[in-house]
Amino acid sequence: MLAMEYRGPKRVRAVQKPMPEIQHPQDAIVKVLRACICGSDLHLYNGNIPDTRVGSTFGHEFVGEIVDIGSDVTKVKVGDRVIVPFNIACGECHFCKQEMFGNCQESNTESGAIGGIYGYSHTAGGFNGGQAEYARVPYANVGPVIIPADMDLDDAVMLTDVIPTGYQGAEMAGIQEGDTVVVFGAGPIGITAARCAWLFGAGRVIIIDKQEYRLDFARNYAYCEAYNFEEIGDPVMFIKKITDWMGADCVIDAVGAEAEGNTLQTITGRKLLLQAGSATALHWAINAVKKGGVVSIVGVYGPTDNLIPIGNAMNKGLTIRGNQTSVKRLLPRLIEHVQNGVLDPKGLITHRMPLEEVANGYRMFSNKLDNCIKTVLIPPTAN
Repeated sequence: MLAMEYRGPKRVRAVQKPMPEIQHPQDAIVKVLRACICGSDLHLYNGNIPDTRVGSTFGHEFVGEIVDIGSDVTKVKVGDRVIVPFNIACGECHFCKQEMFGNCQESNTESGAIGGIYGYSHTAGGFNGGQAEYARVPYANVGPVIIPADMDLDDAVMLTDVIPTGYQGAEMAGIQEGDTVVVFGAGPIGITAARCAWLFGAGRVIIIDKQEYRLDFARNYAYCEAYNFEEIGDPVMFIKKITDWMGADCVIDAVGAEAEGNTLQTITGRKLLLQAGSATALHWAINAVKKGGVVSIVGVYGPTDNLIPIGNAMNKGLTIRGNQTSVKRLLPRLIEHVQNGVLDPKGLITHRMPLEEVANGYRMFSNKLDNCIKTVLIPPTAN
C-alpha cells in the first residue's frame, strides 16, 4: 500500500509499505478515505518530538471504511464508514472510565502521561498513522464512531482532532457569560477554539498570531478580533491595555512547541532542544490573563521540561488546565453541532491533494505557503 514515511527532520515521502494486519481480536483494518496533516505533525516533521523514528507513518486525523475486523469486534462491521479519534483508548482502564480517553493507561506503555496516539512517535506508543491507504485500528469496539449517512467526509475527518481539540480548549478555559477570551495561535486549532468560545458565552474573542493570511481567515471564520503580534508591541501589555489593565478572563494556548516571538525561547526550545519546545505562547498566556483567571493549554509540548513563569501563575492564583483531547467524549455533541449548522468543519480546509503529494503538503504547511490553513490528503484507493 502507499503510505507516508518519515526519513528524518523535514524529510518525508510517499512509499510502498506492507499492508497492516489484524494483530489482536479487537483490531480493525480501515481503508483510509481522508487524512489530514496536523499542526502537531509539524513538531514531528521538524524533529522536535523525542523518539520519532525513521520509517514511521504519521497521521492521527483520518476517517475510513472498515475492511476487516478481529474476532472480538462487535461495535462496527465491515463496510461501516467511521470517524477514528486520534486517541487510542482501551475503554476499560481507570482513566477511560472517566472519559479521559487521551490518558488511557493501557494503550501506551512508553509514557505515564498520555495514551496512545496514531502516528505520533514512540513516546505516544509507536503506532503507525493514517496518512496511508490502510491503517490498523486497535480497540475497535471503543474508538471508531460511525459517520452519519448525511455527513460529508471532509466534515467527518475534521472531527477526529481539530474540531474536538478547539472545542475542548474553549471548554477547559471555563468561559463565563461575557468573558474576554484570548487565543494565542491562528492555526486550525486556535481558529476553532476562537469560534467555539462563543458557544460557551464569551463576550469578546481575540486571536493573536503573526501570519496575516491566518488572521484574516480567523476574522472571517471565527468572527473574532485578530492582531499581529509583530505589530502590537508586547502582546501582554497590549492585552492589558485593551482590558482596562485587568487582563483577559481566559487565555488559550493553541500554539505549543513551535511558538515564535522570543529569541531565547526559540534558541533553547526549537534550535538546541534544551526544553520541550518554545514556551513563548505559554509565557504570554500566564502573564496576559487576569488574576484568578484560567489558562487552557491545547498546544503540544514535548515530554521534557519547559521554562515557564510558574511563580507568576502561583501568585496570580491562576487555574491552568491542559490535556490531550478526549475526542470520543465530545463526538456526540459535535456531530449534532455539525448537523445543525452550528459548526462548519470543512470550512477550515484550504487544500486537498493526493497522498502521493504528501511531501509537498508538509513543505507547504510547514513554510506557510499558498495561504495554507488545513490540508486533506486523499489516498488513491479512496472512494
